Amino acid sequence: MKACIDIGGTKVAVSLNSGAGLELVARRSEPTAKTGNDDALAHQVIRMVDEACAEAGVAPQTVQRAGVSSCGPFVLRAGLVELAAPNICGGLAGPERGLPNNWMSAPVEAPLRHRFAEVRVENDCIAALEAERRWGALQGFEHCAYVTWSTGIGMGVCVDGRVLRGKNGNAGHGGHMFVVDNDDALCGCGNVGDLEALVAGNAIARRFGSDAAGLLQHARAGDAGAVATVDELCRVMGRALYNLVVTLDLQRISLGGSVFVNNKDYLLPRLQAQVAGKLPALTAGAELVPAGLAERVGDYAALALLV
Repeated sequence: MKACIDIGGTKVAVSLNSGAGLELVARRSEPTAKTGNDDALAHQVIRMVDEACAEAGVAPQTVQRAGVSSCGPFVLRAGLVELAAPNICGGLAGPERGLPNNWMSAPVEAPLRHRFAEVRVENDCIAALEAERRWGALQGFEHCAYVTWSTGIGMGVCVDGRVLRGKNGNAGHGGHMFVVDNDDALCGCGNVGDLEALVAGNAIARRFGSDAAGLLQHARAGDAGAVATVDELCRVMGRALYNLVVTLDLQRISLGGSVFVNNKDYLLPRLQAQVAGKLPALTAGAELVPAGLAERVGDYAALALLV
């Protein structure tokens, strides 16, 4: 048995895989731990894995391999991954951001290595990219990316068939790029006006007083104000996707995350309009497509780390 662990800014999901195909069993999901000591999240994960083992009827000590697909950025302490995640660690932007802790980072890899013999931790979008290249919409593509539009904004990129990771495993952290001028949208990382602060799921609620689901529902119903707001969100997000395409000369971007997946028919043409026709020498033929693994991409992202 392998433990497949998906850590996000909103929730943590855990499931088990026997090694026979893609079947995931004993899946459970909880809101991400954000109170207590800075290792609370790691202990939450360990408890959830042990609970999954109990449900599956296997001895916890027999589960010795863990794949962890996690939101970032990461920092390394003694060579082991800790999360400096803006939607988890309240110390990064301070009390104004509203998170219930003052963590600057959350240890993950070190506590898990006390429980498991083998642990692989990757940025969730790098892990999702590997899953999409293996089983989803990016099969056969050598120049591609996975982008999530969810609680936060994340990216995993592949050029010349090589997945890019960077010095601390943070390659593709485009959610913290600046694409327009803004001086009042505070990101959990401490930036003001970066991409995540402007369009991420948690930013939508803070900026517009309605969660993404509610805003999109009003836009679909034809509310002029909601339509204008969503169009502006897509302009900002679309610029980021354009930057990704022209910087890395990509063939295809696979899009996932709860904001996008739940509204892909409405959002996709608006995002495509921000890329198509602009500098055709770099954008012609580049595709934006929904993630082939859809809402299961996080689960299979963790599994892809152990294949």
